[in-house]
Amino acid sequence: MANYLNEILDVIIIGAGSAGLSALREVKKRTENFVIINDGPWGTTCARVGCMPSKVLIEAANAYHRRTAFEAFGVRGANQLTLDMTHVMQRVRKLRDDFVSSTLKATEVLGVRAIPGRARLLGPNQVLVNDKKLRAKSIIIATGTRPIVPAAWHVLGNRLFTTDTLFEQETLPASLAVIGMGPIGVEMAQALARLGVNVTGFGSKNLIGGLSDPQVNQIALNLFSQEFPVYLGEKAELRLESGENHVRIRTSRTEVAVDGVLAALGRRPNIDDLGLETLGVSLNAQGLPPVDSTTMQIADLPVFLAGDANDYLPLLHEAADEGHIAGLNAVREKIICFKRRTPLAIVFSDPGIAVVGSHFRLLNSKNIAIGEVLFDNQGRARAAQRNKGMLRIYAESESGRLLGAEMCAPAGEHMAHLLALAIDQSLTVWDVLRLPFYHPVLEEGLRTALRNLAAKLPLSSESDLASCGAFNADALD
Repeated sequence: MANYLNEILDVIIIGAGSAGLSALREVKKRTENFVIINDGPWGTTCARVGCMPSKVLIEAANAYHRRTAFEAFGVRGANQLTLDMTHVMQRVRKLRDDFVSSTLKATEVLGVRAIPGRARLLGPNQVLVNDKKLRAKSIIIATGTRPIVPAAWHVLGNRLFTTDTLFEQETLPASLAVIGMGPIGVEMAQALARLGVNVTGFGSKNLIGGLSDPQVNQIALNLFSQEFPVYLGEKAELRLESGENHVRIRTSRTEVAVDGVLAALGRRPNIDDLGLETLGVSLNAQGLPPVDSTTMQIADLPVFLAGDANDYLPLLHEAADEGHIAGLNAVREKIICFKRRTPLAIVFSDPGIAVVGSHFRLLNSKNIAIGEVLFDNQGRARAAQRNKGMLRIYAESESGRLLGAEMCAPAGEHMAHLLALAIDQSLTVWDVLRLPFYHPVLEEGLRTALRNLAAKLPLSSESDLASCGAFNADALD
């Protein structure tokens, strides 16, 4: 670091997560006069404690849960299968470590340009780290987030888990309360329940998994409630009684005793004592400055706030985009505005939850038409014993242009991507219906919803392929 103490750097990047590494990639192409500072473990939240280890756990849970469908297929002996939880958790950590090591390669080659330590802003062009002052033409802040845990809950000690600590366990408790039924809570609650943990889910809101469409939400709630009890609509009270070996969770409708609590209340930006107040701009109630989502710039300063730390869209692909934008703008004289991608959020539950484009809650019900499908009788879904869930698609009632969709559906992650592509290209319902749908695939359920939607819109040309109707036969539709 001594090499940089007496010179003005082009860029200082604070944080080496997904956004920080994305920014680093762009900065390195244009200058060697930079440093990247990271407080705590190097390696992204996604690789260490987020998307990747959670998906390894989910895959193990779904593989074991698949035995419950064996009888329907004529496969006998499912009750003889057992689960080696220690091996499950070992595999989670082994693959997690592989994922982390791949992200570390980007910073290991930087030598003194990669600085471990806690950074604090001293102004829009100056940073304090390890008691040394560094100056730069531009600063990129990409400090990420951490799990939200109420201070009173820390009394639970090693009975309290977050996704930062869950994957480090050699085995899992016999019973857990999952507090928070957002995307993380839904994923983990279902996975843990399928691995044999006695799970009870609690959520202060009546919506789960990031959904806002009440009809899709009700279908999702009904399906998940078949696997573990879920209590929504009020905050859960936690109590650790002296001399008891369990934690009591209470709402007005139930009280349960569990071995541990998984806090899934969301994540909080890592901006504590970062020195944002030294920038001379107003901060909101969360302590965050105004950030232009098309440039990642804070006000008109040479400072950029990217990734989960800005609390805009805390998703990896969005963080990577924001790092890319910040990295480009930090080394340019003239700031560029970028068009952001069509919103896409996926919960890796079974059935999968996804929200594409505009949320239902943000649409004007007077100007939209809605198409829907239930997967109970969809042919390919029935063949695979996956026939459950619902998809609802929203379009402008006059033009038929697709606006968004919400779903809890088999292959939801794939149908969500198809719809995101269609919305990004400003396609209409008829445009998508003109595209090929092979038979038999789960995506035929998407076509059914589109046909249902098209029937509520102005008639298309009689010769238009989009007007092809359904056979009204489960085997063909």
